[in-house]
Amino acid sequence: MKEMVRRNKILLLLVGVLFAAVIGWFLHAFFGGNRWEGDPEKLFFVSRGQTFASIVDSLEARGIIRSKSLFVFVAKISGGVTRMHIGKYVFRSGVSNNGIFQELRTGKGSTLISVAVPEGLTSKQQARLFSRALGIDSSRFVNIVHDALFARSLGIESPSLEGYLVPDTYAFMWQQDEKEVIRRMVGEFVHFYNDSLQAQGRVYGWTTTQVLALASIVEGETRLSGERAIIAGVYHNRLLKGMRLEADPTIQFMLEDGPRRVLYADLKIDNPYNTYLHPGLPPGPVNNPGRASILAALYPSQHTYLYFVANGTGGHWFSSTYGEHQRYVRMYRRMRAKQQLSALQRPTGNLFRQE
Repeated sequence: MKEMVRRNKILLLLVGVLFAAVIGWFLHAFFGGNRWEGDPEKLFFVSRGQTFASIVDSLEARGIIRSKSLFVFVAKISGGVTRMHIGKYVFRSGVSNNGIFQELRTGKGSTLISVAVPEGLTSKQQARLFSRALGIDSSRFVNIVHDALFARSLGIESPSLEGYLVPDTYAFMWQQDEKEVIRRMVGEFVHFYNDSLQAQGRVYGWTTTQVLALASIVEGETRLSGERAIIAGVYHNRLLKGMRLEADPTIQFMLEDGPRRVLYADLKIDNPYNTYLHPGLPPGPVNNPGRASILAALYPSQHTYLYFVANGTGGHWFSSTYGEHQRYVRMYRRMRAKQQLSALQRPTGNLFRQE
């Protein structure tokens, strides 16, 4: 009898030890820390269409999890191996398998990505910027921009959203849907272009797209805040006199291999956007102007200038007569010739270096 009791005690002890070991293993699998050397934080991206298996492989390859089998076990026990949220995640050394899994399954750990969009980019250039920063499909982005039905769904009566994508600094999720990115940018424009600005556009008899067309030309001509309204005034004056705008930004927009130096041959290309051939405003914006350029187009400086040319120092010389304009053109060409000669004479520093 005593022997049986002793055996039962031993059996219970063994069962207890086994149970404690199983519990310990479960706790280790779920809550044990995944640690690594070096930078305590690691970035991790989950992309559209990525399978659970490939996500686990990536976690292991990045050194974020210590054991694929343990992580898969945790995921299966938690019942969610079929869907992980796309996003950009930041994991710190010591994070548990359960912590990683819960962040990926809920998406709550996904961080926003700040993207600064400069003024004057075309939708194609913006698409490339977002593709690099957010991992979105640049071709789909451009196609949506030029989808008239989608534009109408946003309340924009235009065949394209070119010009309506307000430059700003935005915060988006990794691989945010392209429509959501565009909707956010157009929303910023709608918020900015209030009733008073719309009324000012109607003073000139212009649609919103026409206002943005001029604003985009102004944006393409200068980066100096003090010049925007002056340049806008030049184009207003030319329009009032029935003169062609002859705006280089419209030529750049129609070039397949642009932006580049505009050639005389380019000015002869028969294209609706060629303001050297066709009078009036171009059919639409040639880039996405910033708020300051839109305001300049609506509230131009009052002056008699009809021409301007670069002064070689980042600004422009303005003139009211063609003769005065030609004098400034000759001055600019002489300055450019001196700069080019100086560049040719300047030592490069590695002229005689041998590889």
